Amino acid sequence: MLRDQLSEALKNAMRAQEKRRTTTLRLILAAIKDRDIAGRENGSRDLVGDEEILQLLQKMVRQRRESIETFEQGGRLELAEQEREEIAIIEDFLPKQMSEAEIVAAVDAVVADLGAAGVKDMGRVMATLRERYPGTMDFGKASAAAKQRLS
Repeated sequence: MLRDQLSEALKNAMRAQEKRRTTTLRLILAAIKDRDIAGRENGSRDLVGDEEILQLLQKMVRQRRESIETFEQGGRLELAEQEREEIAIIEDFLPKQMSEAEIVAAVDAVVADLGAAGVKDMGRVMATLRERYPGTMDFGKASAAAKQRLS
């Protein structure tokens, strides 16, 4: 389970006195705990599963990429580098991401499988991609490729 891997990685980082890794893993585990608490408030007793944790990790990477752009524009290169280090740590727990060529090939395959003919089929295509490739695909890039393919 991904939660266990993160907890074990935190223990190892603390033993090795890796400050950046320890801090980043604590942030991840705190975000997961927040999701658990939010789920309890909605009446669910279950802890969030691996799929939701993967979504959370992907969101954290996206946020850090946006921060990097902002820091670089503001001339804060040391903060941008810190964000890059955090991205590398977070990506250790994500499945290997698909390349642009692999995304285009996957979009083409789904469009062919569904017989999608126009932009009106965009929702079905994206839903199928999310189902087939959870956690491994940048869905922003996939959306752009699907729109281009269906136009």
